[in-house]
Formats: sequence, C-alpha cells, structure tokens
Amino acid sequence: MSEVHQAITKHSNRQHQLVKTFVQLEGQREAYIEDAVQRCKEGLPFTVEGINQVTDEINALAKNGIVPTRKRVTPEMVKEYVARKYGNN
Repeated sequence: MSEVHQAITKHSNRQHQLVKTFVQLEGQREAYIEDAVQRCKEGLPFTVEGINQVTDEINALAKNGIVPTRKRVTPEMVKEYVARKYGNN
C-alpha cells in the first residue's frame, strides 16, 4: 500500500508542478501580448518573438496532457486585434 501511495503522491506532485509552470508561462505570455498590443496602439514597432517563445514552451508542456495549448501569434493578429478593439492602425 505504501508504494501505491508514494506513486500517487509522486504523480500528483508532478501534475501540480506542470500546472504551476503553466500558470507562470501564461502570465509571461500575457505580459508579452499586452506589451505588443500597447506598442501597436501607439504606432511603435513591436515583435511577437517573446510571445511565441513562451507559447512554444507552453505547447511543449501541454504534450504531457494536463495543460492546454496556445496558438502562436503573428504581427497581423496583433494589428487586427488592435484595429478591432481600439479602431487604430
């Protein structure tokens, strides 16, 4: 019984760590998105590299089956979002 309990605990801890890592990465991704949107709104140059780097990390994590995947972002997607939401650019 002890071995089963240890295996369950180990599995649970691993899943908890995956979710914790996902939440951290998701926060980073959202910050990069917000920065790109703000810069686009202001007509400044922006990049989606940071967004997609974190997105790739999230998607690699998602291969473990417990966290969702995220779409990669293009500059056009940011521009379309800003135009739709703020009527700019």
